[in-house]
Amino acid sequence: MKILFLDQSGKPGGAELCLIDIAKPYRDRSLVGLFADGPFRTLLQQHQIPVEVLANQPIAVRKQSNLVQALSSLGQLAPLLAKVVQKARKYDLIYANTQKALVIGALASFITRRPLVYHLHDILSQEHFSQTNLRVAINLANRFASLVIANSQASQQAFIEAGGNAQLTAIVYNGFEAKNYQTCESDVKQLQQQLGLEGFVVGHFSRLAPWKGQHILIAALAQCPQEVTAILVGDALFGEQDYVQQLHQQVTALGLENRVKFLGFRSDIPQLMATCDLVAHTSTSAEPFGRVIVEAMLCGKPVVAAKAGGTMELVEHGINGFLVTPGKPEELAQVINTCLQEREITANIASNARTSASQCFDMIAINDRIAKLLASKFSK
Repeated sequence: MKILFLDQSGKPGGAELCLIDIAKPYRDRSLVGLFADGPFRTLLQQHQIPVEVLANQPIAVRKQSNLVQALSSLGQLAPLLAKVVQKARKYDLIYANTQKALVIGALASFITRRPLVYHLHDILSQEHFSQTNLRVAINLANRFASLVIANSQASQQAFIEAGGNAQLTAIVYNGFEAKNYQTCESDVKQLQQQLGLEGFVVGHFSRLAPWKGQHILIAALAQCPQEVTAILVGDALFGEQDYVQQLHQQVTALGLENRVKFLGFRSDIPQLMATCDLVAHTSTSAEPFGRVIVEAMLCGKPVVAAKAGGTMELVEHGINGFLVTPGKPEELAQVINTCLQEREITANIASNARTSASQCFDMIAINDRIAKLLASKFSK
């Protein structure tokens, strides 16, 4: 089966990292078409996955765009659609990995009569998307997709509640290679020394954006002992520099300059996680999956996560992690202080987390699940 994968981003977010793993088994008979250039293309090339940038500039439509803004982008979409149609004729299947890829992929599917798969990495709700974007995504998926792969029960449920056809859906969690999350002790100590990490370190791994809730962690840190410090790994992606400035101002206002380090985008995530005593996930609204949570588990680190969306499918409170109410820094501070004081209990929870993550999110098993879905739907 020859597959044309489509993705809107030139930057590697969670959906893009997932696509790398999905595309690997098909790299001798597939192409990843990107709607923007950037480091994601380089990552694909490093994994020997054929890739081509199909657009000269990123599509202007955003998650909160209205109908007028969406219509204004049609002139930009036409040449992109023409390229995708030309490519799609050489493949058996179109695999749309993002919402903008769904729009182009659905139109290309209609024109070329190639079947369409939509991999849903989002919570399709008004909390995250404009009404226009929701309507477009649901109608296109219902009309043109033969299969909608949801990355969690939460994503599937939101799709159905928004009007999506439940019979199209199948749930497939993200897959991970556990061996990629093993770091030797000497490397950990070297990194701690390089970064000047001391005391009890809480790590936060995400792009810097209001709904990712870094401000919640900073507020919680002010309620913890001086020995508790934090590293924020990530930076603004989508015009959210104002939020980054607000975070720095918050740190200064709380007198936490010596306890919070902004590390920006990094490629050594497993190694950085290994330097942490706790990994915090603080999204203020429902997360579709929570890739960082599983990565921290595989690193053998305890995780405290916001109790909403796909997160609740990954973490069982007090067993393999901790759950707190989104947007409540006092609850987060309480968990941090508990982990600081109850080291043996926390170590047991981290051990449980590594075991459960290794069993539930094994890359080979996940890829096999996707292969069987595609074979059952599209084998001739």
